[in-house]
Amino acid sequence: MIKTYQFFVQGMHCASCVVLTETELKNVTEVKSAVAKLSNNIVTIEANFDNLSDEEVRKLLSDKLTQYGYTLLNPKLEKAEDFIKKSESKIAIPIALVIIILFVLIQKLGLVNLINSQNMSYSLAFSIGLVASLSTCMAVVGGLILSLSANYALKARRAPQYLFHVGRLISFFVLGGVLGLVGQSFQFNFLASSILGLVVALIMIILGINLLGVFQWTKRLELTMPKIFGENILKIKKINNYFIPFIIGALTFFLPCGFTQSMQIYTLTTASFLKGALTMFSFALGTFPILALLSFSSALAIKLKNYSGIIFKTMGIVVILFALFNIINNLAALGIIPPIINL
Repeated sequence: MIKTYQFFVQGMHCASCVVLTETELKNVTEVKSAVAKLSNNIVTIEANFDNLSDEEVRKLLSDKLTQYGYTLLNPKLEKAEDFIKKSESKIAIPIALVIIILFVLIQKLGLVNLINSQNMSYSLAFSIGLVASLSTCMAVVGGLILSLSANYALKARRAPQYLFHVGRLISFFVLGGVLGLVGQSFQFNFLASSILGLVVALIMIILGINLLGVFQWTKRLELTMPKIFGENILKIKKINNYFIPFIIGALTFFLPCGFTQSMQIYTLTTASFLKGALTMFSFALGTFPILALLSFSSALAIKLKNYSGIIFKTMGIVVILFALFNIINNLAALGIIPPIINL
């Protein structure tokens, strides 16, 4: 007998999380349909589990999502989730402030030029990639890597994991260059480039707010690729072929990730194959350290997921402040406001 279940998905914070949650739950034999909503973090499932109680069903399905850092909870426990968020924020805020202070010091000392009113430096693209790898990429791309690692570990094969990362880096370089060429045809002037820079900063602010989990309604504003892209990429991983990890790594360029999409929009303004390629490559390279560690250390993956709430909130604050710095510098460059923060 088909029955409808509803669960609160702890850890779901972006469109890619929705795709991953739905896809994995649909792979359970007894599940007929699974629809997750980012606006309230609720997944509605239609399934036939015979005589299993609702709690037994929750535990069974939750186990399918644990490797990706998600947990299914009773919807009535949302207040408990709010309590967890507040306790995590108390830890995340001071950590984020320390990161920002270090960032300002590094910028002031001229060691690395992260913020520039005219364009985005490769070091900033790398930094955004690093932040992404500790948030949305850790949840989704990290989940893909762990899944591939588990499949090939049974066959005692390591090379496919290397192929995944090589495919990802090559794809971001080549397709980033293509976006640069596409942007060249639009011939963006200074004003248009600055406006697009402001758009990217606003997208980043929305991403940061969503990582904080403060407002549910802002999740509807997040820029995403059509869901079908993510669904098809996740289906490909089931194909048993030596080069599939390389292809999946390359296709992560099209995953519905706000960080990736914001970088893709900016890359259009570079109007150059080389600049576009290096921008997206720098971003992908920034995601590499954490994703590479996840590939070869399940223990690290477990530790990161145990502290994912704190990590996401810390990165959310950092992303918002980075975006605000860029907005201020862009507005100052346009002459709309006087320079407020001289970085």
